[in-house]
Amino acid sequence: MDNRIERNKEFLTDLFAGPFRGHAIIADPEGIAPPESGDIITTSRPMSEWIDWEMRVYEAKVRRSEALDDDAVPYVRAWTGTEIFAAAMGCKTHVYEDNIAPGTRPLVFTAREADRLPEPGLAGAVFDRVFEYIRRLRERVGPDVPVSIPDIQSAFDVAALIWNKQDMFVAIYDDPDAVKRLVAKCHRLLKAFLAEFGRSFGEVNFCHCPYAWAPPRLGCWLSEDEAGAISTTAFDEFCLPLLIDLSTTFGGLFMHCCAAADHQYASFNRIPNLRGLNRVFQSPGPRPAIDAFSGRTVLMMAWFDEPTMLSMLDMALPNTRFLFNMPGQPLEEAKRTYEKLRTQCAR
Repeated sequence: MDNRIERNKEFLTDLFAGPFRGHAIIADPEGIAPPESGDIITTSRPMSEWIDWEMRVYEAKVRRSEALDDDAVPYVRAWTGTEIFAAAMGCKTHVYEDNIAPGTRPLVFTAREADRLPEPGLAGAVFDRVFEYIRRLRERVGPDVPVSIPDIQSAFDVAALIWNKQDMFVAIYDDPDAVKRLVAKCHRLLKAFLAEFGRSFGEVNFCHCPYAWAPPRLGCWLSEDEAGAISTTAFDEFCLPLLIDLSTTFGGLFMHCCAAADHQYASFNRIPNLRGLNRVFQSPGPRPAIDAFSGRTVLMMAWFDEPTMLSMLDMALPNTRFLFNMPGQPLEEAKRTYEKLRTQCAR
């Protein structure tokens, strides 16, 4: 294995679950457009075109990391939108004209319809397609390059795709047990997928968002984006027990949340081994997260501009740990940004 990659793996492992040796910086390359809007589930193009695209993305990551000598561990990703679990349960997919990531249309509108929904396993067209794509990626990159998961949502978030969201949120109060039954179906499917992914594809990376790496023994990654739309009481009843179960099952949890969810920080802190948290901040910005998670959870700050990243470093407490995903920039500009950040993030 490349000595630099081995060094970065050791450094990131310590960042998330060991002694603190400095903040991490990962520089993303400039974006490379996919073959078309949608993904490997919705595409009309041959899978080989998507494999070729992912290889170009991977090679750009390798070149960027080599040029900057940053903390990246480049990997290939089984890229999809958020739709795969809802689609596996029968939802129709939808490709937007102005967004490359596809979505789904709700399948059920009442508690009775939700209860009638069969619980799928991993057999079926959706997961067959995803697993075929991952196998072909593995063949292209060989045994040593990590392969990462698709865009994973929490069980509650998947349920909110399947059950028309307005009706599901009313059912939280009118028929909470029906909501819990659907969420439980989604949770079992999600756990089965993650376990199969970990067993089947050798060197894997459970990283979801942002683009980083951690050894799979430190936990799984997902998005919990509906947390901003519900109360702390509802979150603790419908979401928190399943997040705790995932963390306990897989050895930890890394979480993305782009909702206005500062009010959930106390509940987030009840998740054992919450290794990393990626937030898209709304007002009042990063200060509450720094106060809530320093000394416990790495704050994974993705795609902010240079002044914002430097201001976060100024806010840091003595026990704050950051991972910065630099935005995609032309190489010379990325070098300047990286040098300024590295000056403040000595290792």
